[in-house]
This record gives sequence, structure tokens and C-alpha cells, in this order.
Amino acid sequence: MIEAPPLELFLSPWFLALIGLAIGSFLNVVVHRLPTMMERQWWGDVASQLRDRDSFRRTFAAEAPPGLQQAGSALQRTLNALGALSLLRPGSRCPSCQHRIRWHENLPVLGWLRLRGRCSACGTRISPRYPLVELATGLLFGALAWRFGAQPVTLLYCAFAAALLALTLIDWDTTVLPDAITLPLLWAGLVAAALGWLPGVPLKAALWGAVAGYLSLWSVYWVFKLATGKEGMGFGDFKLLAALGAWLSWQAILPIVLMASVLGAIVGLLMKLQGSLREGRFVPFGPFLAGGGIVVLLVGLQPILEWMGWV
Repeated sequence: MIEAPPLELFLSPWFLALIGLAIGSFLNVVVHRLPTMMERQWWGDVASQLRDRDSFRRTFAAEAPPGLQQAGSALQRTLNALGALSLLRPGSRCPSCQHRIRWHENLPVLGWLRLRGRCSACGTRISPRYPLVELATGLLFGALAWRFGAQPVTLLYCAFAAALLALTLIDWDTTVLPDAITLPLLWAGLVAAALGWLPGVPLKAALWGAVAGYLSLWSVYWVFKLATGKEGMGFGDFKLLAALGAWLSWQAILPIVLMASVLGAIVGLLMKLQGSLREGRFVPFGPFLAGGGIVVLLVGLQPILEWMGWV
């Protein structure tokens, strides 16, 4: 009789690192498609609003000008002509020649190396960021397995880290932190704490972590806006820090914000010196918040608090 492989094998650093490579391949899809899906939804909302005469009348106390409803209908037809888009459909294709990427071309890291970073049909360059994201996810999963050992909570932390990596890349590309990731991440942390699945983070600490995370940046946002008339950050940053607080407890909020602020300032200054930060643009804060959360997760909250002299 063949014995089933032990749990330690499936939760070993090497095995989870391999799983991380595959998850990283999916994260590339999420990072590429989710912002487009969101923008399509926003344009769909615009089309609906343009056709809503009652809403126009309530807002402007006047009748909608001629052609506004027709413009909304035309916009909706244009959106419908784009076809369905989800994280699973349609299959991956080359953006230049629409060549359908075959399964062996889509293997994490190996597919990119086999193709030498070029489309097999048209030779268009494939960004090295794809295999780098896969490698980063694999390394994160392996590091978490080494840090927490062969226990189910390791899988929870792997999912948490994968979500943070996706948010980092999306925010860096678009300066948007999607509610489709931040809000489920927040609720997942609270539920996991309520069920006793997060070591050292009881429900009370998770709840106050979410509250402190959200209100701290919300307060900074409003103080800055009232003082300058400008918006210093987006609401997605509040939700992300709330999610980090739910997973890591209220004590992690200040160390995360301090790490994110220092690193963000350094990166922003370097980008400005190199001329890669255009006038009027800003460096998104989300990637640095997520990075601070990963550091706390891997190093441990207690050693960080001791190093900062807060214990």
C-alpha cells in the first residue's frame, strides 16, 4: 500500500517555492488585466450616466442637452464590441501579433528562458518583469515556509504575500489600489484572527489594527488636504494599511508606516535625481506599505519593536 506524502513535504520551502512560481505567473495576469477590467467598468458607468436623463435633471436642474444620451449609447456599443475580459478568459496572447501562447511557452521562468524573451511568432520582446515576478513570488513562498514551518498558517501567509505583491505592482503601474483585492484582504485578516489562525494576533488586536491602519492615514490625508488644498494620497492606501493591521495587529502600524515613509522618500528622491519622476507626478505609497508589511511578516513584529526600542 502506497503511503500518502507527509504534510511536511507539501509545506516545505522547496515545494512552496515551486507553487509560488506558478502563482507568480497568475499574478502577472492579475496585474495586467485587473486595471483594464476596472477601467472598462468605469467607462461603463460613464455610459450609463450619460443615458440617465433623470440623474442629469436632478444634478443640474435642467434637461440633458441633445445628443448626450446618444453619446452614452455609442460608448456602450464600443465597450460591448471589445468582448468579454476576465482573469481567466481569453487565453494569453502576444499583444503585438495576437499569437496564442501555448502551454509550454507559458511555463513559469522556463518558458521565458526557452523563448529567449521573444514571442515565438513575431519576435516581439517579452518584458523580463514576467519571470522576475514569478521568481519573486517563489522566493516569498519559500521564505515564508522557512519562517513558519510546515503548518497551515504558512499557506495563509503565502496568500497574504501574493495579494501584497499584486497590489504593489498594480499601484506602481497605475497609482490605483483595487478594492477587489484590498477589501477581501482586510476581511480575510479579520476572519482569520477571529478563528484563531494568526499566531499572536487575536481578534481584538486585528480589529484595532484595521481601525488604526485606516484612521491613521485618513487623518493625515485630511490634515494635508485642509492645509494645502491638495490630496496627498488615495483612499486605497487607507484600506491597504487597514488590511495590514488586521493581519499583523495594531502594533505593526507605526513600524510599517515609518519603513514605508523612509523608503518611499529615498526612492522618490532617487527618481527625481535621475529624471524619471515627471513634474506633477508622485511616487505611489502602496508599494512601500506592502513592503513594510512583508518585512514585519518575515522578520517578526517583536524583533522589530525591540530594535526600535519600543519594548
